[in-house]
Amino acid sequence: MPDVVLTLVMPTDVAQQVEDLLLEHPELVSGFGTSLVDGHGSAVQLVEPGELVSGHSPRVQIQTVGDPDRLQTMLRVIREHYPHANIFYWLAPTLEVGRII
Repeated sequence: MPDVVLTLVMPTDVAQQVEDLLLEHPELVSGFGTSLVDGHGSAVQLVEPGELVSGHSPRVQIQTVGDPDRLQTMLRVIREHYPHANIFYWLAPTLEVGRII
């Protein structure tokens, strides 16, 4: 089965905990990248005054590529540890995965 990309988008206050959880499971996730993004839309809760003015909320996005079954297992682990963390995710197929050295 081809690899998939797992993307997780979460509030900044939970990101470090999720990163630590991913690092605790190298058998499921061999590595990942993080970036700061802005959350927009009706599903994004705007709380701080600056968020209400700007119309978006800071988020952290984590992406990893891997085996779909392992990443589904990782999603289950995240759900068990952080059931109400407001983490949005998606899985997408990859066309190619490689490394340029």
